[in-house]
Amino acid sequence: MMTPPEPRPSDAAMRRALRRASDGSTLDLTEATVLLHARGEQLDELMAAASRVRDAHLRAEGREGIVTYSGSVFIPLTRLCRDRCHYCTFATVPHRLPAAYLERDEVLEIARQGAAAGCKEALFTLGDRPEERWPAARKWLEERGFESTLDYVRASAIAVLEETGLLPHLNPGVLSWEELSRLRPVAASMGMMLETTAHRLWSQPGGPHYGSPDKEPAVRLRVLTDAGRVAVPFTTGILVGIGETLTERAESLLAIRGIARQYGHIQEIIVQNFRAKPDTAMRGMPDADLHELAATVAVGRLLMPPGVSVQAPPNLVGEEFQLLLRAGIDDWGGVSPVTPDHVNPERPWPALDSLREQTSQAGFALHERLPVYPRFLKGAPGQWTDIRIAEHISAVSTPEGLAADVKPAGLPWQEPDGGLETVGRADLHSTIDTTGRTGDRRGDFDSVYGDWDELRKQLPKAPERLAADVKAGLSLAESNPGALLDSDNADLALALMTADGPALEKLVELADAARKEAVGDDITYVVNRNINFSNVCYVGCRFCAFAQRERDADAFRLSVEEAADRAEEAWNDGATEVCMQGGIDPKLPVTYYADLVRAIKSRVPGMHVHAFSPMEIVSAASKAGVSVREWLTDLRDAGLDTIPGTAAEILDDDVRWVLTKGKLPASTWIDVVSTAHSLGIRSSSTMMYGHVDHPGHWLAHLRTLARIQDSTGGFTEFVALPFVHRNAPIYLAGVARSGPSRRDNRAVHAMARLGLHGRIPNIQCSWVKLGEEGTAEILRGGANDVGGTLMEETISRMAGSEHGSARTVRQLEELAALAGRPARQRTTTYGPLSAAAH
Repeated sequence: MMTPPEPRPSDAAMRRALRRASDGSTLDLTEATVLLHARGEQLDELMAAASRVRDAHLRAEGREGIVTYSGSVFIPLTRLCRDRCHYCTFATVPHRLPAAYLERDEVLEIARQGAAAGCKEALFTLGDRPEERWPAARKWLEERGFESTLDYVRASAIAVLEETGLLPHLNPGVLSWEELSRLRPVAASMGMMLETTAHRLWSQPGGPHYGSPDKEPAVRLRVLTDAGRVAVPFTTGILVGIGETLTERAESLLAIRGIARQYGHIQEIIVQNFRAKPDTAMRGMPDADLHELAATVAVGRLLMPPGVSVQAPPNLVGEEFQLLLRAGIDDWGGVSPVTPDHVNPERPWPALDSLREQTSQAGFALHERLPVYPRFLKGAPGQWTDIRIAEHISAVSTPEGLAADVKPAGLPWQEPDGGLETVGRADLHSTIDTTGRTGDRRGDFDSVYGDWDELRKQLPKAPERLAADVKAGLSLAESNPGALLDSDNADLALALMTADGPALEKLVELADAARKEAVGDDITYVVNRNINFSNVCYVGCRFCAFAQRERDADAFRLSVEEAADRAEEAWNDGATEVCMQGGIDPKLPVTYYADLVRAIKSRVPGMHVHAFSPMEIVSAASKAGVSVREWLTDLRDAGLDTIPGTAAEILDDDVRWVLTKGKLPASTWIDVVSTAHSLGIRSSSTMMYGHVDHPGHWLAHLRTLARIQDSTGGFTEFVALPFVHRNAPIYLAGVARSGPSRRDNRAVHAMARLGLHGRIPNIQCSWVKLGEEGTAEILRGGANDVGGTLMEETISRMAGSEHGSARTVRQLEELAALAGRPARQRTTTYGPLSAAAH
C-alpha cells in the first residue's frame, strides 16, 4: 500500500513549531506533524529541544545522566498467531515448527540461561490467540490441560518466577480487562505495541494489517486503556514507515499521550523503524529512513507526559546510536546476551560493551533496569505490581529501583507469610460519627485518579426532555408498567424519567399504587450489621471517598477474628445478617474471603452472610487464577448466602470509565451476578446516580437489570443510591455535579417501581443517603423497604453523608410511621422472620 502524499509545511510553520518545541509548549497535532518533516539544521534544532526534555525527565526520575537497558531473555512461547501482518516473520504455520508451543522445560531452560548470565527480564513474546485459528494449537493446549494460550502464559510465568527468579514481562497481544487482571499477579510489567492508529492500514486490502483482527486500532487502544484501569506498568509504541502518513504517525503518538496522562501506567514508548524482511508481503517496501526515525523519536519525546521513557531498539539502527541519543531516547530496551531477537532475527543485539561505549560517548552512563521502571516501585505494595512478586522484584533491584548486580534465583510465588492482623484506624466505624475523617481526601488525590482534564473530555451529554410524550407515558405506566422498559417505549420512558410538576406527582402516585399491588403496605427492614473489613484500595474509583492508601491516617484492615467478633456482637444484639464489603486491598490473601465466611458461620451458624461485591469477586478470582464460577462455588460451599449487587454504579462503560479508573466493565458485572444466580446465590441490584450520568443512562441501567432478572430471577431487590458528593474526589475535582435533586430521587424510585413491576418486587431506599424526610417521601412514591439497621456504616459517611451510620429498630419503625405505614422485620431474602430464626 502506497503512503498518500502530504504537502511539506512552509518554513514559517516549521519555525513556529520549532520555537514552541524549544519553549516547552504543549504541541498539538498540526505542530507535531510539521516537526516530523524536520531534516538537516531543523532536525538538529528539534533534537536539541527533545534532548533538553529528556534530561529534565531523567532528573525528575532520579537518574540524571543514566540511560538504561533491560538485560533480558526472549521467550518465544509460540510463533503461531491468528493474525496475518504483512511485514512479520515471527508468526509462522504449524508445519514449520517442531511443536505449537515451547514446552515448560524449554521455557525454563531459556530462563535459567538468562539467570546464569545475570539477566533480570523474561520477555514472553507470542502470537495472538493461535488456538482460534490453528487446530494444532488447540490440540497442544488440550493435551496439557490448558483451556487457552493465556492460561499457559500464566502457568509459564509462575514457573519462571519460582524456578529462576527472572521477572516476566508479558507480550501476549490483545487482552481484555479480565485477562489483564488475571495476568497481572504473575508479571512485573506487560506490553503491546499500538503500532498505528491509521484505520485504513487495517481495513483496506493491501494494508499491512489487513486480515488481522487484533490490529484494529480501536481494539488496541482499548487494551492500552484497560491496562491503565487495571494498573499494569505498560510498554507500548509505534512502527515507523509501514505506510502511515506523518499526520497519522502524529495521531498515534497523541493517542498514547492521552492514555498515558489519564492513567499514568505507560512506562515507556518504543519508536521502532520498519525494516523489510524477505518472504513477507512487504519485502519490497523501503526501510524507514533513520533521520525520519530520529525526528519521530524527538517528537515522541516532546509529546509524552512526564515519567514516560522513550526507547529505540539498538539492533535496528545500524551505527546511528549517537543520532538516537541526540533525538532524546533514554532507554535502549531489552538487550539479551543469551537469545536472539526472534522478531528481527537478522538483526543481532549489539554487544553490551559496545552499547556502553556508544552511550558514554554521548555523555551518559549505561545502567541495567528491570522490566518495571523505578517509579512504579515507589508506591505502596500492590499498587502497581502484585504483592506476590514483591520479593522477586526486591531481590534483583537497587534501592533506587534499577537492576542490582546480582544473579536472580527462584523464589516461591505465594502469599506473604504470617496471618493478617487488624491494623490502622479499625475504630473508624464508630468514630466516623464523632471524630470524623482525618481529611477530605486521600494523600495521593492528585495522581491515583488519573488526569482530570483528560476526563472532562469524556463527559456524556444529556438527552433533551420529551414533554410531549408524558401523557402517553403515564397511560402506559398505568396499564402496563413493565412495558416502560421495552426498547419500543424508550421515548415514553424518558419523558417520565424527566417529568416534573403535575406529571411527576402523577408518576409517583402510579408507582405507589404499583407498590401496593406488588407487596402491600408493610415497610420492611432487616436487622443487620455492615462490616467493612478493609478500606485500603488503589483501584481509583473517582466517586469513592472510602478508599485509602495503606499509609493514610484513616486506613484500616481487619483480621478474620476481628470481623467474626463483630458478627457475633451483632448476633447478640439481634441481627440476622452481616453485610461485608471492602476495598480491593492488595495485602488480603486469596484465602481471606472464604476464611472470613467460615469464621462467621462457625461463631454464629444462623447468621446470614451477605458479602462481596462483583468487583471483589472478579478481582479475587483473577488473583487466585480461577474462574468466577469456581470462586463463587468455593464461597458458597464456605457458607456465603447472598451477594450485594453493588459496584454497578451505572451499567454503561462510557459513564463507568469517567466514574472509575479501574472498576470492572459493565459486561463483567453482568457476568458475575448472572453466574452467582446460576449457582443459587441471589443478589441485590443497585444503581448509583446523580454524578456525571443522565436520565437516559438510568433507564438503560434499569433495562439491563430487567433483562438479567428475566433470565435468572436472582435479584431480591433494587436499591437506588443517590450520589453523595461532599468528599467524592470527582466532585472535589469539579467534574461531577453535587448529587441528584429531589425531583431526580422521586423520579428514579418511581420509575424503578414501575419499570421493574412484575420482575423485582422490592424497591429499597437508602436512609443513609436520603435522610428521614427524604426517605419518607420516597416510601410514599413506590419504595417498600428501608434496608437495614447497619449498626456501622463508613462508606457513605466518609463521602460526607450527614444522616448517621446506624438506626435502631425503633427508629426504623418511626421512619415507617412518618411515611404513614406499618413496619415489619424481614430476612435478607425478604421472607418472614420466624420465631426460631434468632
